[in-house]
Amino acid sequence: MHIVSAVILIWLIIGAIAAGQRGYYSGPTSSCTKAGTIAVTILAGPLNYLGANPKVSCTVSLPTK
Repeated sequence: MHIVSAVILIWLIIGAIAAGQRGYYSGPTSSCTKAGTIAVTILAGPLNYLGANPKVSCTVSLPTK
């Protein structure tokens, strides 16, 4: 069980490094699209270095009156 936890942690760290190298952490992350792209890049982990370039496109609707 400890090995699985370590592999998952390393996977996520590699994804976070990839997001940093792509410059996703610079500037505000106030948009849904930017936050989603950061999240899926981290979840993709080492796949980012094998050609994966996950992007998220989303819009948040405003509340109705």
